[in-house]
Amino acid sequence: MNASPSQPHPAEWTETQGLLPSAERDLPAGRHQLHKEQMMAQIHEDLRVSSRTSPAVPPKRPNPFLRPTILLPAMAFALAGAVVGGLALTGGGSDGGATALATGPALTTRIGTADAKGAPQLLGRISLAATTSAPTPHQGQYVYITSKVASTHYREDGDDSKVVSDKLHSRQVWNSLDGKDGWLIEAGETSGKGITLAGKIPSASAYSTLARLPTDPDALLQRIYRQSDAHRDAEVPRDQAAFVAIGDLLTESYPPAKVSAALYRAAVNIPGVVAVDDATDAMGRHGVAIARENPADGERTEWIFDKTTLQFLGQRSVVVKKVAGSAFKVGTVTITSAITDRSIVDANKQIPGQVI
Repeated sequence: MNASPSQPHPAEWTETQGLLPSAERDLPAGRHQLHKEQMMAQIHEDLRVSSRTSPAVPPKRPNPFLRPTILLPAMAFALAGAVVGGLALTGGGSDGGATALATGPALTTRIGTADAKGAPQLLGRISLAATTSAPTPHQGQYVYITSKVASTHYREDGDDSKVVSDKLHSRQVWNSLDGKDGWLIEAGETSGKGITLAGKIPSASAYSTLARLPTDPDALLQRIYRQSDAHRDAEVPRDQAAFVAIGDLLTESYPPAKVSAALYRAAVNIPGVVAVDDATDAMGRHGVAIARENPADGERTEWIFDKTTLQFLGQRSVVVKKVAGSAFKVGTVTITSAITDRSIVDANKQIPGQVI
């Protein structure tokens, strides 16, 4: 599952949530947004405190691409629905710097052709490729993931309303194997040195938790449904919540190879899952995709894989159906990511190959 950087292309301008262990508390209906706001307030307080010894960072509204598996309570973000890309940004006032990244034209893409009959065969091939792709870390090491990310928003600025997108920017995350320690550096969102993730990483995305998941795909899917049923908002379709949960475990965590393979085999049995002949990650790399459309918002979440190696490249969400009341046109990319490196390192904030 290690993703290697490729030559950057102009991006044709994908997201999701960890499998919640039973030890996590249920989130009452309607409380997801409150939890998100509370956690983001804590993150930005960290930034304010760290800025006393670091170059000043202008205050920002939360970037919806700050990953839920890192910064928000488990299941609180992705299972609230695929509205993440549509969060309204308000310009002006003291928060005028909040939309600094979200100033470009809306990201758009060609929509690949979906094939429901091709999904089982493609997932079978992806599962087989995944069985030999992940290393086995040892105690004290960290999972390191670096990626390129961007997202799209509906922006309100007085009488001016429009759809805008972030600049493609870099993101680096370190997670300890037990999920108790970590670090985040994201261009435009954290100071140059980054912020600590100690105490902010849901145990669901920790390697130690993932390693204990069942590798029987039927048992694994039952657990995914059970947990997503307990924590999803009522308006999120049950099958979409399960698909989103698997996708998050693939994006910014590093499941053991056998677990990754089981997740792909489990996805075969989620109704509505399709194969897509062509999809492009945030770096402009073309691949094939496993996807599912959320009929509630017309967005299709796509897991993108290299066409030859079937290596996981990244994720994106694309509007494939116009929904009444939505400002997003068909072809709009609301979330996009491209993994450029996924490695095991010996210490927090260590770069692969760096001697510390």
